[in-house]
Amino acid sequence: MSSKRIEEMKKLRMQEYKKKKSHVKYGVVILFLALLIFMLLLLNRRVSGWIWIIGLLIGFTLQRSKFCFAAGFRDPVLVGSTSIMRAIVVAFMIMTVLFGMLQFKSSAYIVESQIDPAGLNTVIGAILFGIGMVIAGGCASGTLMRIGEGFILQWVVLLGFIIGTLLSAASFESWDKLLMGASRTVYIPDLIGLPASIALQLIILIVIYIGLKRYDNRHNMMIE
Repeated sequence: MSSKRIEEMKKLRMQEYKKKKSHVKYGVVILFLALLIFMLLLLNRRVSGWIWIIGLLIGFTLQRSKFCFAAGFRDPVLVGSTSIMRAIVVAFMIMTVLFGMLQFKSSAYIVESQIDPAGLNTVIGAILFGIGMVIAGGCASGTLMRIGEGFILQWVVLLGFIIGTLLSAASFESWDKLLMGASRTVYIPDLIGLPASIALQLIILIVIYIGLKRYDNRHNMMIE
């Protein structure tokens, strides 16, 4: 195909794009409804109102950044891009520090009581979730984000999430007796202390980030 023909197709595409109806009025209506819900929640319970706003901001951030764990693991293999994976690593760094501060403020019993055992159950769960994530084309956050964008297929994925959660809750006791009860709980701060644990995890994450950046520089097919 000649370059002249390509330019003509681009111009036709731009003209079609300009003819599309503006969605500004829909955005104004949605914004008004969001603020109305916020006010109603504030009247009922102030905390619920601010949770609503935080949820909207998180959703907006996910949509604009296309943040998705599935994409984070998929893109390095398909196109060599590690931008989303690096964003995930940075999020882990931030939460390592913040959660470390929370642990420092909390009693050891409360923190340790929330740690689940790691074992064969973790491996099985990771494999099942990984396969489902690839088939569905997104993780939990990516699925919710795409539902907001209007992808009908993701409603089916959400239904699968709900069914899987209900089945998991119904069979939890059996899984606990079969695998989870026999697995070992490891709390690293008990072994080397909380400050050393935070420092070690941050060092590992920094090394992973540097490795991902170098991989991106060498294999990213999206860089012009």
